[in-house]
Amino acid sequence: MSDLVKKTLIYTLLAVGAIIMVFPFFWMFISSLKTAAEVNTSPPTFLPAVPTFQNYVFALKTAPFARYFLNSVIVTLACVTATMFTTILGAFAFSRLKFPGREFIFASLIAMMMIPFEMLIISNYSTMVAWKLIDTLPALIIPFTSSIFYTYILRNFFLSVPDSLYWSARVDGASNWTYLWRIMVPLAKPTLVTIGLLNAIIAWNSFLWSVLMINTQAKRTLPFGLFAFTTESGIRYERLMAGATIVVLPMIILFLTARKSIVTGVSRGGMKG
Repeated sequence: MSDLVKKTLIYTLLAVGAIIMVFPFFWMFISSLKTAAEVNTSPPTFLPAVPTFQNYVFALKTAPFARYFLNSVIVTLACVTATMFTTILGAFAFSRLKFPGREFIFASLIAMMMIPFEMLIISNYSTMVAWKLIDTLPALIIPFTSSIFYTYILRNFFLSVPDSLYWSARVDGASNWTYLWRIMVPLAKPTLVTIGLLNAIIAWNSFLWSVLMINTQAKRTLPFGLFAFTTESGIRYERLMAGATIVVLPMIILFLTARKSIVTGVSRGGMKG
């Protein structure tokens, strides 16, 4: 009976937590289907009397969300591709290659994770100015082509692969490069999928850096475009909710379809052995 009570309590708490987490997204969506009068009603109405998609029509006509979407896709794909490549190389170097100061260098990199991105904005901004990349999409990509955290996750997975497999491949004539791409990368596929998905979510939702880098409408990404849409069209909450739904819907779909891969990859990469 005690086990039943424990399970009931656990599932009840999980259900309550799930409702708390999902409700803001649900409220955002149903608010986007309301009229201005319904949104501003006090006390608020839970469901729209007659759902309407006019807010989405207005948002798509007023702001070039299709262009924002394309820019976000380009930036996200570029960031994910570059980060995956550098993460694979870095994780292999710190897990298999022997060179002086390896552990000290890796520990120093881990310590740098304590530094928030906001403290690096000035130096990164100065670099982009010096390279004349202000108001370009590469400026949104270059500072995010590597990640210490993802390298740490993948390194832990590489360390869990027996050394005997590495030396067997070396005896058979495989170079480090061949061993990495023909053996290690296929074995690390679940972890790499997780890294790619997490990186895609972060790159898609990047806002502060794009506000600093982008000056023209044609180069805006979706988060910055939503901010500009709000300020240019005025505070109309039903329209704001429609624009927010357009921005977050792709990531919600991605997360729902890949949530098991994310949990599996993080759990495998976070443990050695």
